[in-house]
Amino acid sequence: MVIALVKDMLRPGLILFTVLIIFMAFGIITTEESLAGFANKGMITVAVLFLVSEGVRQTGALNYLAKVTLPRKKAPIHRLLVKIMVPVTVLSAFLNNTPVVIIFAPVIRKWAEKINLPPSKFLIPLSYATIFGGMCTLIGTSTNLLVHGLMLENGMQGISMFELAKVGIPVGIAGYIYMLLLGNRLLPRGRINLNNNYKDFREYHFEFVIPEGSSFVGNKIFNGDLTRVKDITVIGIHRHENFIPTKTGEHYIQANDHLVVEGKSDALDLLVNQSGIIFKPLVEAKANIPTEERRQVEAVLSQRFPGIGKTIRDFDFYSHYRAVVVAVHRNGEQITCDLDNITMKPGDNLILITDDTFIRNWGDSRVFYMVASKGEIPATKDYRRTALAILLVLIMVLGATFGKYIPYKTGNTLDMFYFASLVAVLMVWTKIIPANNYTRNISWDILITIACAFGISKAMQNSGVAEAIASGAIHLVKNMGPQMVLAMIYLITTVFTEVITNNAAAALVFPIALSAAAQMGVNPTPFCIAITIAASASFSTPIGYQTNLIVQSLGNYTFKDYLKIGIPLNILSFLVAVYIIPKFWAF
Repeated sequence: MVIALVKDMLRPGLILFTVLIIFMAFGIITTEESLAGFANKGMITVAVLFLVSEGVRQTGALNYLAKVTLPRKKAPIHRLLVKIMVPVTVLSAFLNNTPVVIIFAPVIRKWAEKINLPPSKFLIPLSYATIFGGMCTLIGTSTNLLVHGLMLENGMQGISMFELAKVGIPVGIAGYIYMLLLGNRLLPRGRINLNNNYKDFREYHFEFVIPEGSSFVGNKIFNGDLTRVKDITVIGIHRHENFIPTKTGEHYIQANDHLVVEGKSDALDLLVNQSGIIFKPLVEAKANIPTEERRQVEAVLSQRFPGIGKTIRDFDFYSHYRAVVVAVHRNGEQITCDLDNITMKPGDNLILITDDTFIRNWGDSRVFYMVASKGEIPATKDYRRTALAILLVLIMVLGATFGKYIPYKTGNTLDMFYFASLVAVLMVWTKIIPANNYTRNISWDILITIACAFGISKAMQNSGVAEAIASGAIHLVKNMGPQMVLAMIYLITTVFTEVITNNAAAALVFPIALSAAAQMGVNPTPFCIAITIAASASFSTPIGYQTNLIVQSLGNYTFKDYLKIGIPLNILSFLVAVYIIPKFWAF
């Protein structure tokens, strides 16, 4: 299972479900044990919270918050980071992290370009800010609810609404200090001298053809500048099978020249609508998009995209979406040449030329993690619905926190599930959530992963594997006490989280922690808390956490960027968590 998850052979939910069925077929778990996770309250709570998060997103409240949060003036990077990260951290403590990043990321990138700062300085911190927030509450991440459900299933008390904040807030504070003092230097492009007219926009290369009779024929290119079109640089001319560099010196355009130009992410609009030049990808795709209707859109491919594993030519993007792929950003690399032979992968950031119907038809589709038109912020349509959605979320949080003190005689527990379900239903009936397609907002793969995780944890207990691993771990550090075992459990969870999904990591390590506590005769709760924090603290790879993957292409980050900035943060989080946890949860 671990190998299949690392190699991304199938989606995580299907991999875990396959293993679950194999365990059932071999009698390692019973049918009842394999199905128990599908009826678990924690798993159902995650499903309901997807609806609540979608309700808040539908009102436009997050868009409005993104607009008012961003500073209007240039300032030192550490000040700007604080102003961006704090509200995002607070939001992600109560809402699903993915929609927060999906809405904030393109807005932040456009804002950074507008004030002439590199977006790469802000997008990884945006993802990390959501992770810090997710560590602080029971509903901060699906993994917190998974561990909570596993604890209840094994006769433990579970986790209260803000209990994780005892360790989550110190880890977050340490993470903030690291990002402001050292992380800024480790982010791509180094430190910024604010006195310089510094530019770090993602430069895309595009190729245009100059036809016979074009008004561009005879125009001068001087040191790469074409005075007729601003904000682009002509880096070369393909002429008669020769390539002529144009970044230095004087050059004149001739008929049938192929100009290779570069510009920031929105420079394409300046060129596609210019008369007298032909955009090569549009011609090759035989696209019939009138000049006045052309729009530039960026889309990040998700696991559900039907063209994953196919080349752009084989998939025929235009016939599916009435859009033409003109550039691809992947793992810090921009690809604009030989696009037809590019095999599409999850996380790829595609620059598309399309029309207004694309965002309308596909903006909320699960086949894309994100669809953005140059970071523009749609206005909040109905402030009453926004206020109602915020009020309902407050009721949910307060109810889950203080529900146990409310006198209630029906016998039902006034917990997170109770109030989240109540709020989700109210959002549907008040038309905050569209009732006709409400199921599209639920990430079924995450739910299946969580449900299967319960059966897999049970299989590890039934088979004796968890006990054997725990015995080995205890034997290694038996003279150093339970805190060293806690440290080992945290480290094992961290490693698994960075290479497979966080929910699968928690499912694998939980029974080991339970067995270790039993063998040592100590309270297992500190180990469980360590698993929740370690499973969330995914900083070192883009594949470990979905928000890291979303911002990778938008910020032009490489895999090495995550390692460089994430590994020290992983170590810092580990040290803080292992020190703090025993202070609040005794062994």
